[in-house]
Amino acid sequence: MPPPRLYLSPPHLGGHELNYVAKALADGWVAPAGPHLAAFEQELATALTAPSGGGIAPHVVALSSGTAALHLALRLLGVGPGDEVVCPTFTFAATANPVVYQGATPVFVDSEAETWNMDPALLRAALTDRRRRGKRVAAVIVVHLYGMPAKLPELLAVAEEFGVPVVEDAAEALGATLHGRPVGTWAPLGVLSFNGNKIITTSGGGALLAHSADHATRALYLATQAKDATVPHYQHAEVGFNYRLSNVLAGLGRGQLEDLADRVKARRALFRKYTERLRFLDFLSFGPAEPPGFVANRWLTTVLLDPALAADHTPERLRRHLESFNIETRPLWKPLHQQPAFADAPAYGGTVAEGLFERGLCLPSGNGMRPADVDRVVDAVLRF
Repeated sequence: MPPPRLYLSPPHLGGHELNYVAKALADGWVAPAGPHLAAFEQELATALTAPSGGGIAPHVVALSSGTAALHLALRLLGVGPGDEVVCPTFTFAATANPVVYQGATPVFVDSEAETWNMDPALLRAALTDRRRRGKRVAAVIVVHLYGMPAKLPELLAVAEEFGVPVVEDAAEALGATLHGRPVGTWAPLGVLSFNGNKIITTSGGGALLAHSADHATRALYLATQAKDATVPHYQHAEVGFNYRLSNVLAGLGRGQLEDLADRVKARRALFRKYTERLRFLDFLSFGPAEPPGFVANRWLTTVLLDPALAADHTPERLRRHLESFNIETRPLWKPLHQQPAFADAPAYGGTVAEGLFERGLCLPSGNGMRPADVDRVVDAVLRF
């Protein structure tokens, strides 16, 4: 009989979730609104306030997905048909999809090699060129990839120079910090995801983070079908969305959030275990390393294979080898400028992201991994 399946990043229950969910069911709060939803938003705001006091406690609107949060962020910024939105090319498609929802065009920018996130120099080149071409860039979306903070001070400075607002896509990065401040809270609008594979999960869900109370109020209005609350009947002056998180799922999130620090600690410890036990393999490297002041949540442990040292040791061969041991792995994100859905979008650079995709693989990184599970992965890699 084969060993049990070892998944890439499965949901992990800490034990507190059942109490919150049972309370919601016992009290009959199964509708979208409810006390858990309000409490989850407040607890998230507290968790995302820098301990040093240097950060801003964000206004939080809990939603049905991170994609919904990003969509609302673009709506709040007035992104529409004919506009352009600059995005990293090295990310999941959900970063760019809401741009298209709004009738705008994504413009892709390559990564820098140190953190694998958007390159500030290429962002400046892209904004300069789009302005020269007479295009209106309505927003820049910065992603903190695999839980590694992007170079936000540099990126924010470039965007401010061109007068373009920034949205932080921290869907993979809850619990990561930059110079002591949680990512997702640097820009006026930020986005989180609570999908089943994230650091904490609400089964499916996300949140919009806003510095402005007005932004949060408008996002809540749009997320609840844009219903006019000043009249007793259903009246809608504009089109809204059914994007609100349910009270039951918010209860699940509250239980998960209680363990956030331990979850981040466990993922970082897992990254260290992998690197310590496999670092002598010269064709294999781990990345990216943390620059000073950067604290990654290590959502997924990623490796790069060097074809110059082992031409026959490709990520796809390693993936299939580990699959034969019932171990799930996954290639790094395929750059969006190479995706058929975005074939006509402008792109700046691309070779760094292309190289990472060609050489990279994600290893199992779940919070529920036991020492024996780590042994399985390490032993299988050594057999390869």
